[in-house]
Amino acid sequence: MAIVAPSILSADFANLERDMGVIRDAGAPWAHVDIMDGQFVPNITIGIPVVKALRRVSDLTLDVHLMVDRPGRYAEAFCKAGADYLTVHLEADTPEKIRQTLLTIRSLGVKAGISIKPGTPVEALEPYLAVCDMILIMTVEPGFGGQKFMEDMMEKLRYLRGRLGQCNPACLLEVDGGVDSRTAPICKAAGANVLVSGSAFFKAEEKAEFVARLSAEA
Repeated sequence: MAIVAPSILSADFANLERDMGVIRDAGAPWAHVDIMDGQFVPNITIGIPVVKALRRVSDLTLDVHLMVDRPGRYAEAFCKAGADYLTVHLEADTPEKIRQTLLTIRSLGVKAGISIKPGTPVEALEPYLAVCDMILIMTVEPGFGGQKFMEDMMEKLRYLRGRLGQCNPACLLEVDGGVDSRTAPICKAAGANVLVSGSAFFKAEEKAEFVARLSAEA
């Protein structure tokens, strides 16, 4: 079974508490929270106070995705705000600082994730495989929702599924971008076990049915 993590990037920001309830009632156990700073990506979304507020009103697993420059500056604050998983981008700082950020996240009792943009070779993740709880492969360019799914990213998933089987079998493999009823089976077949879905989830008329379909065994 795959974990479905609806992205609140496609929620109604004036009614986030309500939409967290919509996610819960649909049977999705996680909520994906996109943090963008206008520097690492060309968009600005939300920050630490919103994560704190979400934590107060929801018991969903908060899957916080930092698309920010030099994420080590904020890792501790997001952990303390209530993130259950905190994912940083490999490209956002030096290799040494990214590794230290991952270790800091884990030392605070939060699951550490690392992500790469579509243009980054998957082999660049090798130094981090043993210190991650989750790897996020972007199947769109990070920054905005509603983009077209990049199926050529599936080769990265297949590569990672093989490598994680050798060195870190417990590590989750997440995919984000253009995930819907058509593309979810492609992702699962390539090895993904966490599916982020924003636009498709919130546009679905029958959200519980949508979650059940995405989470079902391939």
